[in-house]
Amino acid sequence: MDAGTSTLLNRVRVALLTEWDPIGIQEIPEARDEYDSYAPGICELLMRNETSGSVFDYLWQLETDHMGLTGDQVRTHAFAERLVRMRADFV
Repeated sequence: MDAGTSTLLNRVRVALLTEWDPIGIQEIPEARDEYDSYAPGICELLMRNETSGSVFDYLWQLETDHMGLTGDQVRTHAFAERLVRMRADFV
């Protein structure tokens, strides 16, 4: 993994916890790595230049299928768009 990809991975990890956080655990120190396993998949989508719609689909599947939450489509779509904009810093 090159330095740019590593930095992107770290920024995605932080964003998942501080901006997405669908289960509301960002203030719990013991849970700070709760979403880390999702970051590589998101980075892969970003590095493949996938659309915000594809990133949304991935996040939505995590929220609704994997976590069993109702989800917030508007919020999740806005976060997917944010991630795609973040990609520009690393390509």
